[in-house]
Amino acid sequence: MNIYKTYENELVTALKNISAEFDTSRVVVEQPRDPSHGDMATNAAMVLCKQAGKNPRAFAEELLPLIKELNGVESAEIAGPGFINFRLKQRQWADLLNYILNEGIGYGDTTVGKGQPVNIEYVSANPTGPMHAGHTRGAVIGDTLANLLDKAGYKVTREYYFNDAGTQVDVLARTAHLRYREALGEDIGDIPEGLYPGDYMKEVGQALVKRDGDQWQGKSESEWLVPVREFAVEHMMKMIREDLRLIGIKHDVFTNERDIVESGTLDTAFKFLEDLDLIYTGTLPPPKGKEMEDWEPVPLTLFRSSKFGDQQDRALKKRDGTWAYIMPDIAYHYDKIKRGYNLMLNVLGKDHAGYQERLEPTIDAFSNGDAKLKVIYNSIVKVFKGGELVRFSKRSGNIITLREMVEEVGADVVRFFMMTRTPDAEMEFDFDKVVEQSKDNPVFYVQYAHARCCSVMRNAGEMFPNMDLSVKALSSADLSKIDDEDSLYMIKVMAGWPKMVESAAEAFEPHRIAFYLNDLASAFHSLWSKGRTDTTLRFLDENDAELSRARLALVAGVMTVLASGLAIMGVKPVEEMHG
Repeated sequence: MNIYKTYENELVTALKNISAEFDTSRVVVEQPRDPSHGDMATNAAMVLCKQAGKNPRAFAEELLPLIKELNGVESAEIAGPGFINFRLKQRQWADLLNYILNEGIGYGDTTVGKGQPVNIEYVSANPTGPMHAGHTRGAVIGDTLANLLDKAGYKVTREYYFNDAGTQVDVLARTAHLRYREALGEDIGDIPEGLYPGDYMKEVGQALVKRDGDQWQGKSESEWLVPVREFAVEHMMKMIREDLRLIGIKHDVFTNERDIVESGTLDTAFKFLEDLDLIYTGTLPPPKGKEMEDWEPVPLTLFRSSKFGDQQDRALKKRDGTWAYIMPDIAYHYDKIKRGYNLMLNVLGKDHAGYQERLEPTIDAFSNGDAKLKVIYNSIVKVFKGGELVRFSKRSGNIITLREMVEEVGADVVRFFMMTRTPDAEMEFDFDKVVEQSKDNPVFYVQYAHARCCSVMRNAGEMFPNMDLSVKALSSADLSKIDDEDSLYMIKVMAGWPKMVESAAEAFEPHRIAFYLNDLASAFHSLWSKGRTDTTLRFLDENDAELSRARLALVAGVMTVLASGLAIMGVKPVEEMHG
């Protein structure tokens, strides 16, 4: 239940009773930015005044009695040019808390997605090395987004796409063969420039020996390149899957470029565009911002992307007639659309900037404008260890892997911390700071709030040994006893959770969940701290079991919403924290 949407619907119904002609599509009820202004605010007078033929404030005066008559409204007043702020009676917040307890972590579930199929492609690292911190960030963003859209009522498919048809995998195969010879006892010396020198490749060579013995020793590259490449890719993908499982990530579908190419999907996608008369032979102007004195226009196979809002048409084939580098990705998204996905979300590194703009024209053409692609770009992760910046290079083998991160600080810390910045902001992952027990560490701050709730429950068990502390029992407490402003504010923060789920899902911004949890934790820590100095705000009063039961219901509500949010983030709430 979204309490703001509930009141919005009630208000719209009341407005329609005034005039069935009112267009109420822009009427909203939401939280005021300043809590002192009231519990809820509506723009009804502002957006309907022209239809009513009155100025906003005058129309607001007319709407004021209507607002006051809504169920559970205690008072209402006009603010500014015509906004209406109103407050609810205490029983409305008590009823909401009761609802939260009965819903459990399902509180916040919504049908805003209407069951729409959505394909989320994330990680998509090429199988040339283990998962490192940069991959980890994209993996966590994508998986959290998938969890969020699940909760918001979408039908989510989690997909991993990797390039196994380019020169990188040939380099991988050559490196694997070199390590294979090493595993057979040959002294290979230093790894040649251009190959992957990381120690992780030793494991690939040893595994190849275990499978094939000395079958490829002394053979020409033309004989071993393909089978060794296939083995190395399969081995690396197995390692990547195992790494991802360490942070609870599993994909539903794995797609690779080689299958897209060999299945003829590129030809099929190209013919589709050709049949729409969107392919022609022409020339392109020289690249902008570059002086090329010897540049000469040459005939190219072009797609009429300018017809779909692109700045210029794009080449789908190179000068020699082979496919342009973008064509496999175009074919891949053609395949997604044919699989029934009109909503496609890709989580990519910031170095892929412009990817969405390059793909959108063809997606429009393939779907007649029905399909949508949204690319979420995540910026780099700078890793600090022992106060020193760790510089990444898969080729040099000097990387901090996902596995190392998990082994040192734990999967939950890795997942939560990766969501504490907007995706486009650079991130510093400091091994010392992410486990620091301080308010400045959002991972600790949120988990500590849940642990404190659990501590209150344990203390209640000792103070009231005969009290049933189950959520079901606490939901039957006399919640009218929760009437102080600080406790009511706590419920009002929890009231915003369903709206947060909806807005974050509609904007495809899963980081909002981490921000919300930090706000919820802050409100709880504040209430807990006030109780240390003001005895009337303490959760437990040994002289008043019924008041204590009501406040324990509040604590249980906080635990519920924290757990609901952490579930989206793929993080397990902790019950105790040790220094």
